[in-house]
Amino acid sequence: MTEGSGKVKGMGENDVATSPQVLRRVNARRVLEHAWQAGAFTAADVMTETGLTRSTVIGLCDELVRMGWLTELEDARAFGTYTKGRPARRYSLRERAAVVVGLDAGYDHVSATVADLRGTPLARRSASIAAVEPGQTERLADADERRALARTTVEEARRAAGVAAEDVVAIAVAVPAPVDADGASPADDWFWNLTNPGYAELFAGDAEIVVVENDANLAAIAERSAPGGGGRDVDSFIALIVGEGLGAGLMIDGRLVRGRRGGAGELRFLDHVDGVGSPDGLALLARRWASEAVHAGVDPDSPLGRLDPRALDEAQVGTAALAGDPAAVEIVDRLAARLARICLVLGDLLDVDRIIVSGAASRSLPMVIDAAARMIEESADPSAPELRTSMLGEGCVTAGAIEHALAAVRARALDLRPTARGAA
Repeated sequence: MTEGSGKVKGMGENDVATSPQVLRRVNARRVLEHAWQAGAFTAADVMTETGLTRSTVIGLCDELVRMGWLTELEDARAFGTYTKGRPARRYSLRERAAVVVGLDAGYDHVSATVADLRGTPLARRSASIAAVEPGQTERLADADERRALARTTVEEARRAAGVAAEDVVAIAVAVPAPVDADGASPADDWFWNLTNPGYAELFAGDAEIVVVENDANLAAIAERSAPGGGGRDVDSFIALIVGEGLGAGLMIDGRLVRGRRGGAGELRFLDHVDGVGSPDGLALLARRWASEAVHAGVDPDSPLGRLDPRALDEAQVGTAALAGDPAAVEIVDRLAARLARICLVLGDLLDVDRIIVSGAASRSLPMVIDAAARMIEESADPSAPELRTSMLGEGCVTAGAIEHALAAVRARALDLRPTARGAA
């Protein structure tokens, strides 16, 4: 759309009387989007990017300064880049006009990160929740405890960042459950209701924007957008979170696929896949199979046999395998074969370029990921995807939550008023 067209793309022929207010709003969004992507900029920079006239750009920049989104910097002559003529006015996004919070509310942990409007983390706080096998509900933190822990962790991160409660413009919560457009999870699964115990309602009064999203979907967003993300150079990939369970974020042809109820990446169909049989995660199975092996009578002097079957963790199983313990090596091989089969099935179903693994087990059992990748490479399946470990580390889900929160802020920026928040 050109500046003087008087029409907004997508409007019908009967809508020629586009109001100046609507056109100005569209152009203001274009200027603000430029500011979000740029550092310091001048009107000429925006003119080149958008095709708008100088007077329009200057007027919109002044308006965005009044709204609190932009700040006007020293002119270019004072800055040392102009030596004659009229100095250019310079602007920049007001990065601390507001902050966003990314909250990773997992099965066994909660982590809150406060970030500025460029996504730069300002503070992070986290807490652990004791992990037990699904079904042992008497040992799990209940819904009220999880809500209280989530709120406390967010408050601690906010205070550590040195920002006031009213500075928070958006909160994005990641949960290991499918989520619908209202931030709720289906009621037919006790685990989903436990791990998403009404976070949308809990934080509704704490920010103008509150979104709840599946953690694997947010991991996919991070892999697509973050520096070092494994999905930046391909159109179709799966972000697979492995830990106590399995969850998949589906980025197909450059778009996140969520499904009608937000459950497109749920892997309950693995119950019916021969050689898999459940969506149980690598960490859970490593502990279960190791405990079974110890009880079955492995050599008590072996690396695995010296472990307490009631307290062992998956990282110890991996260490035992690297030390050559036969039972532990067998467990690692079983886990790798299982992961490879899952990836091949997903590749056949969705025809993706790559599967990117993150989550607790990718850190504690890296040899399983490596072995599964070799199995996939050696398969004769023409749809076999590349398997790799995420380079984003344990902050992958949080990075996606922050990006998701910022995208929501950018979409609604002209309806928000950040002038009461943050320091200029």
